[in-house]
Amino acid sequence: MPSRPNIILILADDMGYGDFGCFNYGASRTPTLDHLINDGVSLTQHYSASPVCAPARASLMTGRYPHRTGVIDTLETRGLDRLALRELTVAELLKRAGYATALVGKWHNGAYDSRYHPNRRGFDEFAGFSGGWQPYYQWNLDRNGSFSRADGRYLTDVFTDEATDFIRRHRGNPFFLHLAYNAPHFPFEAIEADAAPYKASGNFTTAVSQIYAMIECMDRGITRVLDALDRNGLADNTLVMFSSDNGPQFGGKAEMCTDRFNCGFAGSKLLVYEGGIRLPMVMRWPAGLDGRRQIHDMIHFTDWLPTLLSVAGAEPPRGLKLDGIDVMPTLQGERGKVPTERFWQWNRYTPDGECNAAMRDGRWKLVRPAIRELMQVSNEDLAMDIQSKYNPENFHDIARTPMPDRIKPTPPPPQLFDIVNDPFERIDLAAREPARVSKMTTALASWFDDVEHDRRSIPA
Repeated sequence: MPSRPNIILILADDMGYGDFGCFNYGASRTPTLDHLINDGVSLTQHYSASPVCAPARASLMTGRYPHRTGVIDTLETRGLDRLALRELTVAELLKRAGYATALVGKWHNGAYDSRYHPNRRGFDEFAGFSGGWQPYYQWNLDRNGSFSRADGRYLTDVFTDEATDFIRRHRGNPFFLHLAYNAPHFPFEAIEADAAPYKASGNFTTAVSQIYAMIECMDRGITRVLDALDRNGLADNTLVMFSSDNGPQFGGKAEMCTDRFNCGFAGSKLLVYEGGIRLPMVMRWPAGLDGRRQIHDMIHFTDWLPTLLSVAGAEPPRGLKLDGIDVMPTLQGERGKVPTERFWQWNRYTPDGECNAAMRDGRWKLVRPAIRELMQVSNEDLAMDIQSKYNPENFHDIARTPMPDRIKPTPPPPQLFDIVNDPFERIDLAAREPARVSKMTTALASWFDDVEHDRRSIPA
């Protein structure tokens, strides 16, 4: 294996399988991503750790299930996105191994307290924002703790500029660059020249036209990143990875409806059905991985920290249980090397193991459906979330008021799907397989108790 490759981990925000031109019959234009999928290593059963961004990103950074890290929701104004200070990120561990490290784009693992800032979590350089989203034209950019207002550029282009500059400046030593685009996350603001053809086609709502245009701009940015590697002679021994944090956002009415093609998968962002957690992952590393391949083993966000540490020759964290494994043998063609069991759970505010939870056990998937009353955000928290993006100078600490009261109804019964024969989760087999449902329900509850025990042990 080549030694000390550069690593570029590119993450989109709320992008699903169906947003790639090669998967949606050309509805959107993503030529660079399509080329990577055709020429690189493409994972067909790749899973996020959560159907929403902050918990998913925490898991990606730590190799641990989100609950263990303390990141249980997206509301940074409540502090529910804060990555516990005892956690070690992949950036910190690679930095210890001699890598230059940078985060460009979205952090969403702690705001309003300098202890949670990316510069304190292993990133030598940070250019982006710490919360859940930013407007694309009226942005506020944090560069290593110094803030600047929008200068007329589109935010996706700003992130690409920052990324290519980092590559140029660090071409002489190994680096880890996490390029976390916020496209195509709300607000749906695109460059008009990109959006016009989609709108003119008459095939899409205004919102979907904007979303496809936002993705097209990001695709151009990835082209520029790859070109920067070529110009600096780094392409051969740089591991480039592209994925998303969770599935596409669906919802809205009339022209603001965001529902769109997602290859037939059930569900979307917020839900633990495949449409919310099953995501593309494409990789390119000419010196280390043979291209033009698909890998069908189940690989999970928690696997990337141990894998990247292995690739870089870096030491794993001590005293913290990793939930993922080094999947490099699988990426190099070995079969049967990954765990057969994986777990998910997410709801608003305090976690509840009977709501919006799932377990994969080989071909089988158990789902505890979402409970509407536990998936709602209060109007006060929604308003505070919006204000924190447009007027960040008014926010210096998290809200300390009590969490909203909720009444939990009787949970709906678990569902069971055969993902091999029914990847779209259309046929509930729970009534035919009561013993399997009972066994998996017990295993899911045991996992939830374990990760929640870890979360509750986080120092205040």
